[in-house]
Formats: sequence, C-alpha cells, structure tokens
Amino acid sequence: MTHHHDQHHHHDHDISSDMSFDKKMGKLLEHWIKHNADHSETYRDWAVKVKENNMDNIYPLLEEAADITLKINEIFDKALKLIKAKQ
Repeated sequence: MTHHHDQHHHHDHDISSDMSFDKKMGKLLEHWIKHNADHSETYRDWAVKVKENNMDNIYPLLEEAADITLKINEIFDKALKLIKAKQ
C-alpha cells in the first residue's frame, strides 16, 4: 500500500493478489481507520491554528469534520469486527 500526501493525494490500495478477499478487505479497513485517524488529528491541529489566528468561526467546523471522520471509523471498525469474526 502506498500513500502520498502531496498535491495529487495519490492512493494505491491494491493489496497483494494472493490474499483472500476477506483478508484484503480487513487490511483495507485497517488502513482506512488509521488514515482517517491521522486526518482527524490534522483537522484538530488546524482547528487550534485557526483559533489562534482569529478565525473562531472556522474552529467548530474543523472540529466537526474531525468528529465526523472518527464516526466513519466507528462504522469501519464494525465492518472489520464482522470480517474478523468470520475468519
């Protein structure tokens, strides 16, 4: 899995083809959970920065985006648990 945070925000989520579909899906979900957690942390860091720069009206929006991102992770985590229970 490659993942670059540059202007093009390239994602390569092609998992080894000799893995079972369940394993691939599990690996993708784990990757997405980590990826979203990283993004959520970044949103919160920037929320603090906007507040420090007198953009108080932007702060709650970035906090909300961070919360929503972590909500998505809750859904991904449920899916991951179902896959792991199946194995």
